[in-house]
Amino acid sequence: MSLPTTTHLNLTALCREGQLKEALHILLTTHNPPEDYSTYLQLLQSCILKNALSQGKNVQSFIAHRRCAFAESTTFQNNLLKMYVKCGSLVNARKVFDQMKKRDSFSWNTIIAAYRRHRYPHEAVSLFRQMQRTGIQPNQFTFASVFPACAKIGALEQGMDIHQSIKDQGILSDVVVTNALVDMYAKCGRIDKARELFDKMPQRDVVSWNTMIAGYTQNSVLDEAVRLFEEMPQRNVISWNVMIAGYEQNGFVEKALETFQQMQLVGVKPDSATFASILPACGKMGALEQGMDIHQSIKDRGISSNVVVATALLDMYAKCGSIDKARELFDKISQRNVVPWTAMISGYAQIGFVEKALETFKQMHLAGVKPNPATFASILPACAKIGALEQGREIHQSITEGGFLSDVVVASALVDMYAKCGSIDKAQTLFDTMPRRDVVSWNAMIAGYAQNGFAEEALKTFEQMQLAGVKADSTTFASILPACAKMGALEQGMNIHQSIKDRGILSDVVVATALVDMYAKCGSIDKAHELFDKMPQKNVVSWNAMIVGYAQNGFVEKALEIFKQMRLAGVKPNCTTFASILPACGKMGALEQGMDIHQSIMEEGILSEGVVANALVDMYAKCGSIDKARELFDKTPQRDVFSWNTMIAGYAQNGSCKDALKIFELMKSSGTCPDTVTFACVLFACSHAGLVDEGSAYFNHMNKLYCITPTVDHYVCMVDLLARAGHLEDTLNFIIKMPIKPMVVVWMSFLAACKSHMNIGLAVFTAMLLFDLDPKNAAIYVLLSNIYAEVGRWGEVQTVRRLMKDEGIKKIPGCSWIEENKMVHVFCIGDRSHPRIQEIYAKLEELAWEMKAAGYCPDSRHLPNDVEEEEKELFLSHHSEKLAIAFGLLNMPPGTTIRVVKNLRVCTDCHTATKFISKIVGREIVVRDANRFHHFKQGHCSCGDYW
Repeated sequence: MSLPTTTHLNLTALCREGQLKEALHILLTTHNPPEDYSTYLQLLQSCILKNALSQGKNVQSFIAHRRCAFAESTTFQNNLLKMYVKCGSLVNARKVFDQMKKRDSFSWNTIIAAYRRHRYPHEAVSLFRQMQRTGIQPNQFTFASVFPACAKIGALEQGMDIHQSIKDQGILSDVVVTNALVDMYAKCGRIDKARELFDKMPQRDVVSWNTMIAGYTQNSVLDEAVRLFEEMPQRNVISWNVMIAGYEQNGFVEKALETFQQMQLVGVKPDSATFASILPACGKMGALEQGMDIHQSIKDRGISSNVVVATALLDMYAKCGSIDKARELFDKISQRNVVPWTAMISGYAQIGFVEKALETFKQMHLAGVKPNPATFASILPACAKIGALEQGREIHQSITEGGFLSDVVVASALVDMYAKCGSIDKAQTLFDTMPRRDVVSWNAMIAGYAQNGFAEEALKTFEQMQLAGVKADSTTFASILPACAKMGALEQGMNIHQSIKDRGILSDVVVATALVDMYAKCGSIDKAHELFDKMPQKNVVSWNAMIVGYAQNGFVEKALEIFKQMRLAGVKPNCTTFASILPACGKMGALEQGMDIHQSIMEEGILSEGVVANALVDMYAKCGSIDKARELFDKTPQRDVFSWNTMIAGYAQNGSCKDALKIFELMKSSGTCPDTVTFACVLFACSHAGLVDEGSAYFNHMNKLYCITPTVDHYVCMVDLLARAGHLEDTLNFIIKMPIKPMVVVWMSFLAACKSHMNIGLAVFTAMLLFDLDPKNAAIYVLLSNIYAEVGRWGEVQTVRRLMKDEGIKKIPGCSWIEENKMVHVFCIGDRSHPRIQEIYAKLEELAWEMKAAGYCPDSRHLPNDVEEEEKELFLSHHSEKLAIAFGLLNMPPGTTIRVVKNLRVCTDCHTATKFISKIVGREIVVRDANRFHHFKQGHCSCGDYW
């Protein structure tokens, strides 16, 4: 029995008026529901219009419960399928499709199109293949879906097979299908094939032209895109949008803005898609003012509430650094779907507000909005940036539950997150289970290994990537080259250089910079500079690579020169620049240049940056200006362990050992935990002050109180501490009992102490050991020769020198340098090359008379007895540090501190002479030798003659 006519009419009327809930109420409460399916079709259509998924499920459930005769008909099931697809439930749509007893072309086209639209192109193509096997003939609607799916996954071969199969069917005369095919070829990189099809089209609509132009822009063939655009018989707003988007996506953001202006001048009104394309261009340029003008145009057009436009606006504000304005817009969007949430998360993440990004992600979850792949791709890098591994794991769980783990972008972001959080094994496991990997996936794994210090594994992964047939891109090369640099793998680096040339991406500033850095760190500094000079564009990172390269290879003067060139080129230094160049100043003792750099740091307003402040303290300490170093240290707002270590080391090297230990005690009371470097600095201070008991206590505290296992550096300091104090037998026993095998540096320290305390027997024993360990080390021969000379055993001296000659070993010449008027002057022993050398020798002669009158007696114990005394004195007076001191006295204003740096240990005679000079001239003279600083003032040295 059917419903009364009036009830039927009421149900139909309610459906037409969109009163779905009322209609369903009547249907579910009536005792005589309709038997024909037209009413149910109207209900399903209403569900589509209202996007009412739950009500649609109720209709299906009701029909199944009633076992309506039409329930299994193809027509009805197609409408049910359509309802689920339109309401966005792909899972329910697939259930309906799989349960259908008979499917027609509409069924297949609907499900294929659904998978394509929901970003499952692989499944769309797979379903198309199944459709072909069932014998159902695809039509133009099928191809209009399957070609975009092929384009999305770059399935060129499958696309070409499908193209071949429809050539004889006459379907290619359909302009929609041909447009989709042109688009597929263009997106798969076959722009030539796309153009061939375009040229053969019997008729083209505006979509055809737009598709071809978009193809050219996507393949970066902008000249041809512009030519076609200008040839178009007619242009609509989409044509202009394609050109604007093309410029923006290819990085020509200024051209995008110019085209936007031209569009308005010819009277074409921008639409939502226009604004969605032009706003990212403003974001990339940081063109806030232009973005605000466009915002006003959007208001004038009355489309501010359009979610796509509003999202593009908030993204633009975020990228221009106006995050508060972006948030204001976000809060005004009444119906926020996943897109604005994702844009807000991405905005916070991109400007470094990582905590806010994570907080917004949580708010999104609480609001009941489900993340999409783009959301995960935005939030995972935020976790990676702050090492939020636990939050990353929670997001991983959400990704798995949402079924997004098969998305290559999401999976790659997960791999990257795990790698950057130090969980490299988890990253590798995830990477291994990925069903499909693209270049981004491989890059994440390579970068993960490289950044976690596994350079060898990074290179192996790179080789596997090549074997898998995946082409490396700029990011790959920028990740793998640092791994080569770390390993010193010059040959592999050179092979990669050749690959970069072959790919034609040597002009990429990031890649070129990584190459410069690789060559520099592999010791090929000339090749690094050659590449650097050829770079068409250099950014601050490029200049930093060259500065660091020279500094690390010992060419500190060249490092300073490059820094000057950088400033002249108008490139603004950053924290890394200053942290790289300041150690070069410290190494050269270039205090004046260091002070200039300090001034630049003040002007840039980055003195509070920890790495810069530490580098400045270190520079002043290494230039002998320990008071200035302490002043800066005291002003550093946040001190890390490196800050404390720098200050302790500074005091120790400058002979203020008690101050070094005071700083150590302050460090402990501040709550900062000492590390291995701290104890190395403390032990160094004790060894240079003869504090044997204190040093021994600190050495024992390392393991007992701080669980720090002593390294070779600590053992060297202990050997130096005991041996300097004259406890040679105890020192030897200490060395023998060391839990690690004594290295050359340990025995060298002991040998130097044997010389100081004139223990010939132990000195010869130690030298013999060292000859076996490091037979080419010139310092061993020199020390042994000097020991023999001091006790007058000149025959042994000649034997040692003859042995050096036979082995081809040359003594490192003593060199000293001094900075004057921001220029560094270098002197070697017996130097005759300096333009003012005659004046320098004259000054030394003058000083020699005054020193002798004051009681100075030259120490010529190292010089052979058969040399005349006058010649001995002349030889001693020509030592490099004396030449440098004389130059300073001639050129620097009275009262100025003379600062000299020497590459070797100061000899006894020069040490004595400098004490006399400091008293005669009434100036402080600071000499930094290979071991420490000597502050000479009024005839005394800060080392207390204990060095």
